[in-house]
Amino acid sequence: MKLKYPAILDPNFQPMELVLREFEAQVKANPSQRLCIALERHKGYCERFDFDVLADGVDDARNDAVVERVVKTLLWVFGGWKITVCGSKQIYEYLRDCYRPGGLRAFDEGFMSRVYERPFEVAYVESSEAMPATRHSASAVGRHLDGCRIGFDAGGSDRKVSAVIDGEAVYSEEVVWHPKTQSDPEYHYQGILDAFRTAASKMPRVDGIGVSTAGVTIGNRILVASLFLKVSDEDFERRVKSIYLDAAKELGENIPIEVANDGDVTALAGAMDLNENGILGIAMGTSEAGGYVDPNGNITGWLNELAFAPVDFNPGAMVDEWSGDYGCGVKYFSQDSVIKLAPAAGIELDEKLTPAEKLKIVQGLMKDGDPRAAKIYETIGVYFGYTIAYYARFYEIRHVLIMGRVTSGEGGVILLDRAREVLKGEFPELAGHISLNIPSESSRRVGQSIAAASLPAVQASTCCRD
Repeated sequence: MKLKYPAILDPNFQPMELVLREFEAQVKANPSQRLCIALERHKGYCERFDFDVLADGVDDARNDAVVERVVKTLLWVFGGWKITVCGSKQIYEYLRDCYRPGGLRAFDEGFMSRVYERPFEVAYVESSEAMPATRHSASAVGRHLDGCRIGFDAGGSDRKVSAVIDGEAVYSEEVVWHPKTQSDPEYHYQGILDAFRTAASKMPRVDGIGVSTAGVTIGNRILVASLFLKVSDEDFERRVKSIYLDAAKELGENIPIEVANDGDVTALAGAMDLNENGILGIAMGTSEAGGYVDPNGNITGWLNELAFAPVDFNPGAMVDEWSGDYGCGVKYFSQDSVIKLAPAAGIELDEKLTPAEKLKIVQGLMKDGDPRAAKIYETIGVYFGYTIAYYARFYEIRHVLIMGRVTSGEGGVILLDRAREVLKGEFPELAGHISLNIPSESSRRVGQSIAAASLPAVQASTCCRD
């Protein structure tokens, strides 16, 4: 595959969008069939994705390879405990074999079963009329600025907290922590509680608490999160699922709290900053977090776990240690991407250092004008430009906002400029109505905790400044 804008440090990069466009051309030139995919999640919510594929028997291996990548993307964009297939029995059987215990996508099957707290299924129906009906769950959340609020952002390398009074941050702090290496949930709990208490001490009272957290949240509970990677299943069930609710109660029994995925809070921060909607937010930090505010200003209830969504079709791409899959977003839009590309750029990093420390070294070189570091960010920018076009198949995007530690400094500017160039040169039909944005440096670092503070609706009868 020849790219108009090669990834200079990753010559084997195969963008999913270009792969799909080649596949669509192949489908048009050969006998084809309509494939219908439905993904059901909690409360009967369901999303549909229908597209044309090669007819059974034309090139089943190609069908399977492309459809598997697309279905995996759908699963991590929308979420779901059940996939229903119509149009190809052969593709259904392949997907069923992938999404079973011990199958190719056993991690995904187990993850979704845990999130939705029921067994994962792949089903087949004979007609499109028998497919589950689409049912959405978009709802307004956040943008509340009244009263005295705590905004907390739990990342994999640091935690941020803000004390916000009537929409103005009167105090913000970042504290380095290492949640992914700690097996005792009390480490996490005390870190969260300390942050809450610190912010509370800067205000006359606490009217509400908003939390931006890595992981999957449903009903203000944590269902799965890499922050608690070392915590046992028993301790996770006992202590972690309600960890934010429990910490909030120590500040007051009836303080409203709203817990949201950090990607959705990224998108919310962008919507508030730009005063716009149709925002896809991408936080590039310890992992890749995705979030979305739709054109009506609502959060959709989708999973938006883009770290696990494929962006590179190359089967030789780096494998994610957690999911065991290749070519997924976490290795392209996080500190892992910087570390992955460093050797190709001629930068040696001490293996004894933590990932966050390795990132700081590259950022230091970037600050000093080292051209090797610049090539890393140029490559990530190429990744991003091609991937935005792929994401646009699933999201109605007007603005893309990037945040997170990876985007700090001049590297973030290079990354975004290169992504704009790719989008304009390869996909002019998208570049005309999708703008790419990066917030100010201070907003990038603590913006999510401030946006998180706006999550809960509260009743504040008097001004906090009194």
